[in-house]
Amino acid sequence: MKTISALCILSIAVGCLSSASESNPEKIIPVEQPVEDGIQFFHGSWEEALKKAEDEKKMIFLDAYAAWCGPCKMMAATSFKDKAVGEYFNENFINFKMDMEKDGNGPRLSAKFSVIAYPTLYFVDNEEVIIHTTMGMKDAAQLIEFGKTAITKKG
Repeated sequence: MKTISALCILSIAVGCLSSASESNPEKIIPVEQPVEDGIQFFHGSWEEALKKAEDEKKMIFLDAYAAWCGPCKMMAATSFKDKAVGEYFNENFINFKMDMEKDGNGPRLSAKFSVIAYPTLYFVDNEEVIIHTTMGMKDAAQLIEFGKTAITKKG
């Protein structure tokens, strides 16, 4: 009996809070979402990323992956979330993830870039010319070194 009474009181309280927030939306205070450490990937189209790279005079870092790829998932969960990697890549590149088997430009770029394994990581210019590439899973230190080498190759 006490449990039923407690549940009734809880339901009424939740209902009151819900209706109060609906009638007074200005009283709702949004909670800011913290910006995650790591690489911030561009969320527009590939064409928009190319344009952004041209406008900002930066290379595109392309994570060419496949949904089923275990090492790709591991890098997304570890190396790409590293704070130092994020700081370096976000400052120097337009970062883009593409499922090479499913995304609109994936199959075309997969053929153009001769992708043979996942993950394959590219630095390309705004005209889709490969500046630097590597295959396989990379840890944070390897990713930063990979980015530094790409910058020196571009000149």
